[in-house]
Amino acid sequence: MQIIDGKAVADEIKKEIALEVAEIKASGGKTPHLVAILVGNNGASETYVANKVKSCQELGFNSTLLRFDPSITEAELLAEVQKVNDNDDMDGLIVQLPLPDHINPDKVMETIAPSKDVDGFHPINIGRMAKGLPAYISATPQGVLDLLAYYNIETSGKHCVVVGRSQIVGLPMSILMQRNTKIGNCTVTLTHSKTKDLPAVCASADILIAALGRAEFITAEYVKEGAVVIDVGLTRVEDPTKKSGFALKGDVKFDEVAPKCSFITPVPKGVGPMTIVSLMKNTLLSAKKVIYQ
Repeated sequence: MQIIDGKAVADEIKKEIALEVAEIKASGGKTPHLVAILVGNNGASETYVANKVKSCQELGFNSTLLRFDPSITEAELLAEVQKVNDNDDMDGLIVQLPLPDHINPDKVMETIAPSKDVDGFHPINIGRMAKGLPAYISATPQGVLDLLAYYNIETSGKHCVVVGRSQIVGLPMSILMQRNTKIGNCTVTLTHSKTKDLPAVCASADILIAALGRAEFITAEYVKEGAVVIDVGLTRVEDPTKKSGFALKGDVKFDEVAPKCSFITPVPKGVGPMTIVSLMKNTLLSAKKVIYQ
C-alpha cells in the first residue's frame, strides 16, 4: 500500500506556478488576479477562503476578498458578480459556498462570466468539459487527475466507481474518468443514495473515488484487494482530544481500508491541497487567456 501524498505534490506544483508567475512579471506580463466573494461568517468558509488568499500570496498572485453581510439580497450579489465580470484586471472569480438560503447558488454561478469561472461550475464550462473542449475543470476533480498522473496510476480499461453525484465533484469526476485521455478511458459507474447493493458495486472497483460527504462511510467491505482509493470527503467531527475541538475525517475509514489498497489518499493532506492548487492553475490560465481568448 502506498499513501498518495497530496500535500507534497501540491507543494511541487506550487513551486512551478510561482516560477512561471515570476517570469511573467519579469517580462512585463499580467499578474494573475483572483477574486473571492464571501457572504456571511461560516467558519469553514472563512478557513477555505483564507487558504486561497494565502496561496495567492505564496505564488505571487494578486487577490481580492469581497465580504458581504448575510442580509445581502440576491440581486445585490448578482450585481457585485457583474462588477467583477466587467473588471479586466480581475482574472478569476470564486463565490464561496454555501450561500444564505435566500440566494440561489445556481443563479450566482450562471452570472459569473465563463472566462472567469475558475471553479469550473458554470454550465458552459461543464458542457465544454463533457465534450472534451478546452474548459476550466472543477478544482477537486482536476486535483484527483493530477494525483493519478503524478503517481503513474494506470486508468485505461479499469473500472472506476464514483460514490456521490454532486455537480461539484461526483458528476464531473465521472465524466473525466471515462474520457479518451491519458488519465481516463475507464469504465465508470456513478453511484448515489438510490444505488442498490452499494458495497458490492464499490467492491468491484479498480479505482474507487469517494465523494459523498459522510465521514468514514466507506469501510473495508466496500473495497477490493489492490484497489486505488481516492477520498474526496472532508467532514468536521467533534473530538475533545483536539485543541480545536474537532477532527477532520474523510469519507473512507482509513485505518480499516488502507491495508487492502494499492494506493490511497489520506485526509487531510490528500486531495484537499490539490484542490487549491487546481484553482490557482485555472486562475493562471485565465490570466494568460489560454481557455478563452
